[in-house]
Amino acid sequence: MPPNLLTQVRHALEEAEFHPADDYTSSPGLAVTQVPDGVIVKWTASHGFTALTRDQPGTSGASMQAAVQAAISGLLIQLGHTTNGPAPPGA
Repeated sequence: MPPNLLTQVRHALEEAEFHPADDYTSSPGLAVTQVPDGVIVKWTASHGFTALTRDQPGTSGASMQAAVQAAISGLLIQLGHTTNGPAPPGA
């Protein structure tokens, strides 16, 4: 793994206005963490955002999660990074 992969991914996400946090926390938003095989990017919706999607017909937390995942994956792939699918539930 390139030693600056974490920095590259964080910079790409910041340039795209995603503003990732330094690590996984219980707070909502995007987090990027280095692991032995690369980096993990995780998005957690805020309670307010979840409440908004609940009130909108045809939307769900799962569909919003999929949209964010697609946007992030697409961005990283365009920049030449390899991405894996989402982690299994509970991971």
